[in-house]
Amino acid sequence: MEPLEPAQVRAALEDDLGSWQLDGNAIVRELRFDGFREAIDFIVRLADAADAANHHPELTNVYSRVTVRLTTHDAGGVTDKDLALAREVEALVAA
Repeated sequence: MEPLEPAQVRAALEDDLGSWQLDGNAIVRELRFDGFREAIDFIVRLADAADAANHHPELTNVYSRVTVRLTTHDAGGVTDKDLALAREVEALVAA
């Protein structure tokens, strides 16, 4: 799988992933929750979606903040798999 060109990634972010930022060879989103438990509950739901997609994000949790970083390491950059999982993240946040 080949990485997407930065312009393709930026277009996808502008189109339907406006809460995400391009950061080097990854896309990143920081989420804030009402507390630690809500943040961890989100991480568990995301883990289920990531396992189903066989694509696993880099996650950081500090109390009520969760940072999700997506890149396809094998490809050396952002691929369609990352954009698809980012859309899953958006669906989980909306739920």
